[in-house]
Amino acid sequence: MSGGAVSTPSVAGDEQAKPTLKRVMGPLLLLLFIVGDILGTGIYALTGQVAKQVGGVVWLPFVVAFAVALMTAFSYLELVTKYPKAAGAALYTHKAFGIHFVTFIVAFAVMCSGITSASTASRAFAANMANAFDLNLAGGFGITAVGLAFMALVAAINFRGVSESVKFNVVLTCVELSGLLIIIFIGLTAMSAGEGDVSRALEFKAAEDGGAFWPVIAGTTLAFFAMVGFEDSVNMAEECKDPVRHFPKVLLAGLVITGLIYVAVSVSAITLVPADKLGQGETPLLQVVQAGAPNFPLWVFAIITMFAVANSALINMLMASRLLYGMSNEHVLPALLGKVHAKRRTPYVAIGFTTLLAFGLITFVGEVPALGGTTALLLLCVFTVVNIAVLVLRRDPVGHEHFKTPSFLPVVGALSCAFLAGPWTGRDPLQYKVAGVLIGIGIALWVVTVLVNRATGQKPAEPAVVPSASE
Repeated sequence: MSGGAVSTPSVAGDEQAKPTLKRVMGPLLLLLFIVGDILGTGIYALTGQVAKQVGGVVWLPFVVAFAVALMTAFSYLELVTKYPKAAGAALYTHKAFGIHFVTFIVAFAVMCSGITSASTASRAFAANMANAFDLNLAGGFGITAVGLAFMALVAAINFRGVSESVKFNVVLTCVELSGLLIIIFIGLTAMSAGEGDVSRALEFKAAEDGGAFWPVIAGTTLAFFAMVGFEDSVNMAEECKDPVRHFPKVLLAGLVITGLIYVAVSVSAITLVPADKLGQGETPLLQVVQAGAPNFPLWVFAIITMFAVANSALINMLMASRLLYGMSNEHVLPALLGKVHAKRRTPYVAIGFTTLLAFGLITFVGEVPALGGTTALLLLCVFTVVNIAVLVLRRDPVGHEHFKTPSFLPVVGALSCAFLAGPWTGRDPLQYKVAGVLIGIGIALWVVTVLVNRATGQKPAEPAVVPSASE
């Protein structure tokens, strides 16, 4: 077979009869996918919360988060070029440790992080729409209804095809990037005119013991949520034209671009708005526009913010459905979730399943204050496992050339991610409770999966890597 599809001795004939995902993503679309995924809800919503933690040096936690994300990205690069398939962290965990239960929990944690982020983004989309057009959405019920309708639209775009989805992502990425460039331009204009106070960018908010270390670490646990997203791209490996050749340069370029934008936005924001004021409310960048360009139509920036969070929702739901598709092909999840639509060539059952979960979160969970931190917590735990897995899998050679990261980076990356996931960082205890509930749901689903596998006579199989179409 070609296309990086999974095949095992017991099901080879069935796998060859199934339609495979369509390879449509070149380097530019992949770059825009990565940039658009990272430049999402995080930077638009978290800048003020980070400032509340660290004071004027709001840019520093983003730099620390970038460094930690970069080390983990090198691990992902080695693994995705070594195994160019759609399952991502779950596949790497399965190949490294061979424990199906652990594989399932990792897959579920990643999937949950994507769906909860998308669900939160859908509600943020509804709230921003109400703000932009001065709509009365009848409180929480109206926000929920619009959020559900928006998520249904995301599912329809996802089902139509990855080509349409990533092209729509190009439009949304350009819109959300324009919003951040507006902030940077307003900041530079203000600085050149002698307005604002750029010296605030060097002011620390000390902790009760007088030190600045723990406030920066606490800010980093928030800022890390804004840096995640690059890992979603590995779940699109089977839909890239040449993943082995394109991923290293494109992923690193995407991280550097977004890191520089984050620093520039943070400095612009703190120059125009003091840290204590920036940390108030849920629209920190809107405060920057008001302070630096009072004549700029605020409804325009509200619409830009609306499109920015829409982009996050689309990309996260793309990732979640492709992750379920990949894990189904590895027989860790029921085979039903691996079905690909014969005409649209998209994993339609996985799209429907993830959309239903998102509907449940939008309806019954709503806006949980600790949701963003819980997402980052889950992914930090997953990243710890991935950094360990890349070292374990050095004993598994493959028959093609691939990227290889220096060995010290996964070691430092694993230690850094584990450290940032710990309670000593000042993380809200509620985040651990929410994560515990999610993992509990994962364990329940694992039991269901085992029962389904037994009923159908299917057993999880050791993944077998097949050369991709570009090899």
